[in-house]
Amino acid sequence: MKFIVSSSGLLKKLQILGGVINTSNTIPVLDHFLFDLDNSKLKITSSDLETTMISSIEVDSSSKGSVAIPSKLLIDTLKTFPEQPLTFTVENNNTIEISSNHGKYALAYTEGDQFPKTITLDNPSSTKISSTVLAKAINSTIFASGNDDLRPVMSGVFFQLSSEDLTFVATDAHKLVKYKRTDLKASALAEFIMPKKPLNLLKNIIDNDQEVTIEYNNSNAKFNMEELTVICRLIDGQYPNYEAVIPNENPNVLTIDRSLLLASLKRVSIFSNKTTHQVRLKIAGAELNISAEDIDFSNKAEERLTCDYKGEDIEIGFNSRFLIEMTNNLDCKEVRLEMSLPNRAGILRPLDGYSNEEELIMLVMPVMINTWNYFLKTTSLAL
Repeated sequence: MKFIVSSSGLLKKLQILGGVINTSNTIPVLDHFLFDLDNSKLKITSSDLETTMISSIEVDSSSKGSVAIPSKLLIDTLKTFPEQPLTFTVENNNTIEISSNHGKYALAYTEGDQFPKTITLDNPSSTKISSTVLAKAINSTIFASGNDDLRPVMSGVFFQLSSEDLTFVATDAHKLVKYKRTDLKASALAEFIMPKKPLNLLKNIIDNDQEVTIEYNNSNAKFNMEELTVICRLIDGQYPNYEAVIPNENPNVLTIDRSLLLASLKRVSIFSNKTTHQVRLKIAGAELNISAEDIDFSNKAEERLTCDYKGEDIEIGFNSRFLIEMTNNLDCKEVRLEMSLPNRAGILRPLDGYSNEEELIMLVMPVMINTWNYFLKTTSLAL
């Protein structure tokens, strides 16, 4: 087994694939890249058993073979080379030799058949989606997913595909984000929960607009792109009925410049209690008063902003971290905050920056303002 490949081209592929590999693995071969050579095509695979990523690169070769090469050692070696052709040769003493313009380097390898077999999807359904749409859906929702090991279904993003639209939902029981596309459709109704790790990998590697084919069944999903394939195990379980917690009647509507609101929240939140992170929004007429207080250290901040408001005067508290995170993830000039009562969820919507075929709803539960304590049960979504 022998091939010649560009050092920079190979390094670029391996740095992307390396995102799958965990820092510590109980199975040693998972610290390796699988190199599967078929004449001029080199297929490279990385896996952590839950997520598998596959890419390929053109090489100069007329041989075939399969070996697993230590990932860290190979990447660290390639980083030191300027752009040049490298020759990889598998030797008889279980080493693979790399020949460059400057010298030779030998790495111990593992036989390719020791690497876990790639998952194949049985009788999958499929749908096609633009990579930019997929990236936007991931970026709009993934930050709202939870980290609670006791509720694993909330640790990912819920994909809801139908013949009418595609919907993506994430929640941690304190905040919820729903992103819907009515211009995209699936051939059949399907629902599954994607883990965060493969989604983070996908959003980081999408750098140009291309078509992505999503294949899925009850246990796995596969994302096929031009030069990359990501296969992952789905999160098992029933996603909560998120529609039931989105309030329909919100008569109190605040409209304000997003950047002004975000900057004010960032400043005022510095003075909030470090446990509750609470900020108070007091709205009367065309004035929004944002305040925070940490009684333990006598820290206090207050700002006034001009806004457009329709509804009764209201005073409501929110966790500033949630509100800042949601406002920061909106791509618009103006936002609308819809409220009903101080103990009911607030809904954040963009007023511009999104097409008519897009619907983005961000829901955040309030923090009780009769005291400066954070009542988790009172301010959690009933999911």
